[in-house]
Amino acid sequence: MKLKNRLRVLRAEKEISQNDLAEEVGLSRQTINSIERGKFNPSIITALKIADYFEVPVEDVFKLEGEE
Repeated sequence: MKLKNRLRVLRAEKEISQNDLAEEVGLSRQTINSIERGKFNPSIITALKIADYFEVPVEDVFKLEGEE
């Protein structure tokens, strides 16, 4: 199964760059880019940090493809 995410949408809503998000959650900009493009699946801890940053449940950021 493939993991889909709304990271790009959430960043746009907050008007922050990939670099800004990366610094906030302790990742590289390249990792944020790879997550957004679906090339890298984050660990559970990283997914929770990202969701916490946006103040939403992790399910609002990440979903398995086909779940909606």
